[in-house]
Amino acid sequence: MSPAESVAAITGQPVRAATSRGAIWLVELGDGRTVVAKRGQPGQAMAEAAGLRWLRVPDGPPVPQVHGHNEYWLVTEHIPAGRTDGTGAEWLGRRLAALHAAGAPAFGAPPPGGLRQAWIGDAPMANVTASEWPQWYAEHRVLRYLRMAVDHGAVDAAGARAVHRTCERVDDLAGPAEPPARLHGDLWSGNVHAGTDGQLWLLDPAAHGGHRETDLAMLALFGYPHLDRVLGGYTDVAPLAPGWRHRVPLHQLFPLLVHAVLFGGGYGARVAAAARAALG
Repeated sequence: MSPAESVAAITGQPVRAATSRGAIWLVELGDGRTVVAKRGQPGQAMAEAAGLRWLRVPDGPPVPQVHGHNEYWLVTEHIPAGRTDGTGAEWLGRRLAALHAAGAPAFGAPPPGGLRQAWIGDAPMANVTASEWPQWYAEHRVLRYLRMAVDHGAVDAAGARAVHRTCERVDDLAGPAEPPARLHGDLWSGNVHAGTDGQLWLLDPAAHGGHRETDLAMLALFGYPHLDRVLGGYTDVAPLAPGWRHRVPLHQLFPLLVHAVLFGGGYGARVAAAARAALG
């Protein structure tokens, strides 16, 4: 089915126009609304829809409303683009703290109605649960992707050894134990969207239960504007455990390895550098 036919079937509305915007479609419905339609792999729409619904928590960051999905297509609310400033960044930090505090049943837990086999971007992501973070993170969020990155030729032998050493020491490097947080899961700067309403919206989640420092480390990875003000707003509400700045490279291993798997290029070298930094 075409994008227009799929959206009409999902929403029950006739489609006036459908315009491609790269990876998404903007679709004008017969009732005057404009919605966003995105096509994914089988089950990917269901996983993202479950994540968006799970991330809607009191006092948390706003996320687009889910209008429906089928096996391939997800239809959500369209948030027109606006601008933000440092004040908005502090607001986002406080809202992220509320989201994380909403919690999860376990590390690796999928959202209600989500899938055990989900995705982060176009990479597979297994939602295998555990009660303790360090070994779960090493096995299911680092070594799993290291194997794929090495198979793809994206991480060399020296880089792989550094990652393995980091995982061997993960219990010592992880810091104080924390309960599972409710994570966006793919919180790089491109998934924080400034709306015309002045709010900062979270898009395209890979939601699961995890360590709250992982979301914050991912937000830092590609240079989010006003990051210090985000962190200031966050820690005003929920102070981070001592030593959290030294743990940023450890938490960045996961998204860097995902990027190495998907895109190769220089990400393998960044993986190795993050592993060495995590080791101190």
